[in-house]
Amino acid sequence: MTPADLTAGGARALERLRAEAPLVHHLTNLVVMSDTANVTLLVGASPVMAHAPAELDEIVAQARALVLNLGTLDDAWIAAARQAGARARALGVPVVLDPVGAGASELRTRTSRELIGEIRPAVVRGNAGEIGTLAGRGGAVRGVDSVAAPADAASVVREAARSWGAVVALTGPRDFVSDGARSVTVDNGHAWLGRVTGTGCMATSLVAAFRAVEPDGVVATAAALACLGLAAERAAARAEGPGSFRVRLFDELHAMTPERLASGARYGLP
Repeated sequence: MTPADLTAGGARALERLRAEAPLVHHLTNLVVMSDTANVTLLVGASPVMAHAPAELDEIVAQARALVLNLGTLDDAWIAAARQAGARARALGVPVVLDPVGAGASELRTRTSRELIGEIRPAVVRGNAGEIGTLAGRGGAVRGVDSVAAPADAASVVREAARSWGAVVALTGPRDFVSDGARSVTVDNGHAWLGRVTGTGCMATSLVAAFRAVEPDGVVATAAALACLGLAAERAAARAEGPGSFRVRLFDELHAMTPERLASGARYGLP
């Protein structure tokens, strides 16, 4: 896979997103649920945030992707995630797992590992500390923030993808994406993404939106991360600080076109 393949595939995926408006079901972080719903909507997908056990099977059956985000973890969320994830796996609905805070507590680390083993998510997206911890390759997390990264991110992501049978995305100043056989990097972004709560969660929701219409998980994941990173670059160029940056980030996601994504995405090979 070349950067040119990613450029063309990512643009086609965004075009399909705008045309098809796929339903993306979220069991997600209560802190930023509104923001994740908004970014899903802004790129063209339709978000639903349903947590009640009595309706989970029905909603998952209507969705074209499922987000499992551990941000505000508790026993009820874990039970709902297991139910929704099992239903999605049975129906072939791709699951995108965000192991928020894996490494910060035993509960979060154990739950993340159990969900990876039980549900076999299509994509696992996390920061360097989370992915490094789950892969057993170093990294550290304080709260939900990465404070130490594994030494060789490219090899960690590649080996984790092979072990978990998933596309793995380690996001940071440079994003690393691999399915175990193919590995790519994404170099779009801006430092202010780290100054606004929930941008990692937003990235996960965008990955799910792109994966809902693009069966190639590497293409979908890289395109989603490039879309967010490029929107951040454009937003920062007109913002006065993180507050106005957040507003302009939403505007730029809404204004993103396949042509703009194709011309601005910076894909590479690790």
